Formats: sequence, C-alpha cells, structure tokens
Amino acid sequence: MTPTAALLRRQIVTTARALGVSSLTHGTSGNVSARMGDGFLVTPSGFPYGQMTPADVVAMTLDGRATGRREPSTEWRFHAAIYAARAEVNAVVHCHSKAATAVSCHRRGIPAFHYMVAVAGGTDVRCAPYSTFGTEALATAAVAALEGRRACLLANHGQIAVGKDLASALALAGEIENLADQFLGALSIGEPVVLSDEQMAEVLRKFETYGAPAASKRRGSARR
Repeated sequence: MTPTAALLRRQIVTTARALGVSSLTHGTSGNVSARMGDGFLVTPSGFPYGQMTPADVVAMTLDGRATGRREPSTEWRFHAAIYAARAEVNAVVHCHSKAATAVSCHRRGIPAFHYMVAVAGGTDVRCAPYSTFGTEALATAAVAALEGRRACLLANHGQIAVGKDLASALALAGEIENLADQFLGALSIGEPVVLSDEQMAEVLRKFETYGAPAASKRRGSARR
C-alpha cells in the first residue's frame, strides 16, 4: 500500500528527530525526504527537529517547485536528482554524522576493510568530490557516487543513505556511521587489509538473501 501524504509527513518528522536522538546529526544539520507521487516531501531549511510538525514539511516537484509554509532544505537539489535517477529509491537521509564526516574530510571513501561494507550495495562506499552545499554540482556528484550503491560520503560534508522507505534509509545511515567509526579505528594503527573483489563478490551474493524469510532463502538455494 502506498503511504498517504499525511503518513509520510509524520514519518519524516519522526525520522528527522531520530537523527538527533541517535547522534547521527547535531542541531539543524542534515535533511530527510520521501518520494510522494511525481515529487517528494522534504524537511524545511534550518528548522529545529524538536519543534518540527508534519505541517512544516515541504512538498516539492522534481524540478524544484516548492509548496508549504517554510522554505525547503537547501539540499533539495540532490534529493530531487536522486529520485529522478533512481526509481527504486523512496527515501533519502542526509546527515553530518561524526565518523562519516571525519572520513569525508580526508576525501576518501570506505573500502572493503570489513565485509559489512556490502550493506551499501557494493564493494565500497564512495566519496563524492567536494562541491558547495545546495548546488547542482553537488547533486550531480552525489548521484554519480551513489551509482550502484545505497550510500555515499560527500567530501568535507557528511553522508547520504537511500532506501525503499524512511526506516531502511535511516538504518543504513546508522550502519555507514558505524563502518566509518570502525574504519577510523583501523586506520589508527595503519592501513587495514582490504578484502579482494572475489571475497566481496561472495559476500554480496550472500547478502542477496540476508534478512529474507526462510522460504525465500530455500528457493534461492534451490535455484543455485
């Protein structure tokens, strides 16, 4: 069932508040959106999450027309660009989580130092080149870094996580922050050993049924 606009507005507020509760962001940094019809709903610009209500969430078209009592997030362009490029994505979470932002400030992604990097959909978590926040250039860079992935870092900025819904995008943002924190810890004693493409290919195959119901796993095994 497709969520109603009212439900999505409530979920966006809940997700935005969860960013602060889980220490994935600080103050008014970060933003959250959900696809709605041919457009999307996004958090307002510079508005405290604790004071936000569903009525403060802004409705937007993919070409940038906004409807609401507040201005949309300054980062609406990369939200719009992601929805335009990725039909399977229904939610976007952007945050300035501490570890992910620290790694991004070195303008490097997160390699396959740990097999859980596969949670983002590939053999690494890429880092998009730096562009000023809120620009079309940043939107273009983010879409490119997300190609074949569900998360990326933004150089000197933070991270983006996408998903089929707000809950999965938020959970992935937490996974990326944990991986970034582990990566920084590993770097403290030198460059960590990175898993090979062959090793990660096996992990990615196993992730195809990771968390799936038992019957689905049995069918997958039978096909192989």
